[in-house]
Amino acid sequence: MYFAALLARTEDGWEASDTELDDVETLSDLADLAREASPDEDTVLVLIEQEDAWFGVVRVDGEEDPRIYVSDAAAAARSSYGEILLTDELLGRDPDDDDLDDLDLDGTEDGEPDDEDEEDADAGEPGAAGGVPHGPVGDAGILDDLGVSERELRSMSGDAVGEIAEVLGASEVLETVR
Repeated sequence: MYFAALLARTEDGWEASDTELDDVETLSDLADLAREASPDEDTVLVLIEQEDAWFGVVRVDGEEDPRIYVSDAAAAARSSYGEILLTDELLGRDPDDDDLDDLDLDGTEDGEPDDEDEEDADAGEPGAAGGVPHGPVGDAGILDDLGVSERELRSMSGDAVGEIAEVLGASEVLETVR
C-alpha cells in the first residue's frame, strides 16, 4: 500500500494535499506536479511511502532541480513509484552506458552459467541488487533547514512520513489527507 502527499509551505504554514501518482512517469512529471501545488514558488515536499518497506522525499524549491532522498533504494527499485525517484544521477550511473557493452558473449548465452559467472555473482558488490544499493541514497540533508537533520532522516522507519510532518508542524494537515 502506497501513500503519497504534497506538503506546500505557505505564509500561513503547511498545506497538504493527497496526490495520485498514476499519471506520473518521470521525476520531471513529479516536479511539475509539485510546482503546481505552490503558485508562489515556495518549497513543496512530495512524501511517498510504501508501508514499512521504504519512503522517499522529493523537495522542489521554485524552478530549482528537485532534491531527492530515498530510504532504501533496493526496496524502492521494486516499486513503480520508487523507480520514478531512482534516477541514473541519484544512483551514480552513467545514462549513456549501454548495457550491451557489459555482456560477455563467450558461448554460454544459452542460459547455462559457467563456473566463473557464478563466482562473479557471489562476489558482486556488497549490499547491491542489480546495481541498486540497499539502504539510503540521495540528499540526506534535504530537510536540514526545516528541522529534520540528516541523522534523524536516516534513522526514520515505519511511519517516516508522519514523523517528518510532526517535526515540520504539519501533522494535522497531513492527517486530513491520509
